[in-house]
Amino acid sequence: MTQESLLKLLESDARLSDQQIADRLGVSVSEAAATRASLEQEGRIVGYRAIVNDDAKGVSAFIEVRCTPERGGGFNRLAARIARFEEVKSCFLISGGFDLLVMVEADSLLEVARFVSEKLSSMEGVLSTATHFRLKTYKQNGLLFEEEVTHERLSVAP
Repeated sequence: MTQESLLKLLESDARLSDQQIADRLGVSVSEAAATRASLEQEGRIVGYRAIVNDDAKGVSAFIEVRCTPERGGGFNRLAARIARFEEVKSCFLISGGFDLLVMVEADSLLEVARFVSEKLSSMEGVLSTATHFRLKTYKQNGLLFEEEVTHERLSVAP
């Protein structure tokens, strides 16, 4: 068993018990448990979460942020300050025309607008933002939300 094989299993189903992991990977339960514990200790596994379909509830926004890097810290300090806001669910350093990608969840469009205008845009070092709203989720964390619909063509009668 490799650490990568265990990680792949847990990415597909984090609820697997050590016994189930051992059975699937052909190892002892103690080896499976020890490998999982080692990965948690190393920080490769940082948590376990349920993937919830929130399409019918609330608003999710993806905010691209251009910012000025700080001397000696780059984008790290500003990103850490942004990540501490309760509305922020994820924050990434990205390549391209923007520096950070901030994922936000709120109850309404107005709440997202307030977050951007009152908290995010007013921060020292933030140059500009571009906000995109999630309309529908097709796949998240490797999990498809809808099965493909196959359409059969109707027979054409002469």
